[in-house]
Amino acid sequence: MKTLLMTAALAAALGWAALPARAQLSYYVDDQGNVVVYTNDNAPQARKASAEKAPGDKAEKGSVASELNRNTATLRAANSAPAAPSLGADVLHQLVQETAQKHNVDPNLVSAVISTESNWNTSAISRKGAQGLMQLVPETAQHFGVYNPFDPAQNVDAGVRYLSMLLDRYNGDLPKALAAYNAGPRVVDRWGGVPDYRETREYVRKVTSTYFQPGSDHKSPWRAAPKPIYRTTTDDGRILFTNE
Repeated sequence: MKTLLMTAALAAALGWAALPARAQLSYYVDDQGNVVVYTNDNAPQARKASAEKAPGDKAEKGSVASELNRNTATLRAANSAPAAPSLGADVLHQLVQETAQKHNVDPNLVSAVISTESNWNTSAISRKGAQGLMQLVPETAQHFGVYNPFDPAQNVDAGVRYLSMLLDRYNGDLPKALAAYNAGPRVVDRWGGVPDYRETREYVRKVTSTYFQPGSDHKSPWRAAPKPIYRTTTDDGRILFTNE
């Protein structure tokens, strides 16, 4: 065996020395994507590069080292979630208050959903792939134009808009809206109400228990308290009505 290895090494060395002075060694990744092969022929695969080094270059473009570094960087980028901004509890609650008011949803209901969904963890990821404070699934995030579901502002805005849409869809029926938020509206429509899924029923129970805390006074359709309307007159005599 030792003799065989020495013979192979000697043959490889002689083959290397026999290459023309300006011959270029190319490499390519095989069909399995994990073997780099050196050859002085044109490889059929598209991913080829010269292994000949220019003077002074340490790892020029096309070298094995640079190719591996690029692949590693790509994999890391693909598998790493965008960093969630570090916000304090007061800031998060203020964000919920303003966003809920903006979309005419009771802020206390939104807070109850967040408490149940993520326990206010901006970086939360469920085993099913839901992300962020309001645990948006990728399809919902894409539908509402969210490009970073771990950004609290984007996440809460999309989650509140979705919740508002569900409240409208079910005419203020809170259990149905919450069940649809958890299991999807198609499931709720098929069952004609809260489906007999243990996870969904427990979810509805937790959110409503948090929402209807002692001393709370929540009434359908679970909307934010309307802002007062102000009547103003402009300098040119026009009368305006605004809630700002």
